[in-house]
Amino acid sequence: MSGAFTDQLRARAGAIVLSPGAGARVSVRVQLLESYDVVRIEAPAGEPVLAVKEAALSALEPGASAPEDYVVKHRGVEVLDESMGLASAGIPDRAILSLSHRRRRPVR
Repeated sequence: MSGAFTDQLRARAGAIVLSPGAGARVSVRVQLLESYDVVRIEAPAGEPVLAVKEAALSALEPGASAPEDYVVKHRGVEVLDESMGLASAGIPDRAILSLSHRRRRPVR
């Protein structure tokens, strides 16, 4: 599959751009697992994972509680140090990040 095709799957129109004009850029898709909603984020390779997480949360779940209540996973593994840059955390261009609540929530 081509990158352009996979970028548009189930994603909202447009991309959230963090730190425009700053060096080499990485495009990632962030999916909030509880709502199956996806946003695309374009950020510098050195942008902290926490900044990407906060931008995604503000778009996907505006009434969200603290960002600490959510976990970011890449390829099913939690990103433990969210202060690391995307490239330093091993997140390549066109990666998919999963965002979900840190603790299971009861179904009501």
